[in-house]
Amino acid sequence: MSLLTPDLGLIFWMLIAFGAVIFILTKFAFPFIIKGVEDRNKYIDESLAAAKQAHEDLKNVKADGEKILEQAKKEQAKILAEAIKSREAIIREAMDKAQKEAGVIIHDARKQIEAEKDDAIRDIRKQVVNLSFDIAEKLLRKNLDQQAEQEAVINQLIDEMNIHNS
Repeated sequence: MSLLTPDLGLIFWMLIAFGAVIFILTKFAFPFIIKGVEDRNKYIDESLAAAKQAHEDLKNVKADGEKILEQAKKEQAKILAEAIKSREAIIREAMDKAQKEAGVIIHDARKQIEAEKDDAIRDIRKQVVNLSFDIAEKLLRKNLDQQAEQEAVINQLIDEMNIHNS
């Protein structure tokens, strides 16, 4: 027997041992190995699908975030516009109220000035009347010492009263 060529009996027993190992591996080990590889393949496929779904969800979340941001900007602009309108309405209302109050104050001041003017005119007239009576009394005392002069003044006054009453 040579070292390089095996004997026929050795080959037979090696084939039987190899067959037994293959049979045991195919019967007991390969199903677990194949099941583990398939589970791993399934896990990888599920992970890829989950990653794709997460990527899509991220895109959707980003789009939703942009929509919400745009909507918030629109709402902010709307609120600012309403605030400006409200401010203008308040200013307009305050100006109208101030104008009305100024009108009332001016009207009251004019009434007061008119009343004070009327009082002043009445006071001046009273003083003029009093002065006129004082002057007339002094003149009449001096000039009416004589009877004829008195009758002339009385007749003149009666004539003037008749002219004014007619």
